[in-house]
Formats: sequence, structure tokens, C-alpha cells
Amino acid sequence: MQWKVEILNNAVEKELLSLPKDMQARFVRISELLQSLGPQHVGMPHVRPLSNKLWEILYTAASGRRLVVLHAFVKKTQKTPRHAIERALIRLKEITQ
Repeated sequence: MQWKVEILNNAVEKELLSLPKDMQARFVRISELLQSLGPQHVGMPHVRPLSNKLWEILYTAASGRRLVVLHAFVKKTQKTPRHAIERALIRLKEITQ
């Protein structure tokens, strides 16, 4: 059974659509890997854990083999900006309440 990658809401969809085309393509490729292989088999350099329940490309696992994208942005340094993590954590509360 495959995993499903979902976009949390319209705000996240707009963030994704505002990314440069090459980054949108990279997002699609990583999403395809996550869907076909599952998050436990997709690691560096594609995704890495950031905090409890939050993974780089800023998604979380939800019930029913779903991965929910919480935030999308252009990462300009190796370190994920704190404000991006905080925004994703706020949005995470929307699906865990």
C-alpha cells in the first residue's frame, strides 16, 4: 500500500506554486519517492528529521499512511530557518487537535 502526500491547505498550495519551477519539480520528485517508497525509506539528501514529527520539506506523517505538507519555502542556507520551522509547527497543530 502506497503513501499519499497531501497539501495541508490553500496557503501551503500557494507557497508551493510560488517556488521556482526547478524547486517545484524537485518537490514533485521527492513526493513521488515518499509515495512509492514510504518515508522510512527516503532519507538524505532528500529529507531529514528536524524535530519531533516534523521532517525537512516540512511535512508530517498523519494517520492512514498520509504525509501532510505543512510549509514550502526557498531554503537559502544549509540550516532550515527557525521561522519556517515555527510556521510548520503552528500548522501541525491544525491536524493534531
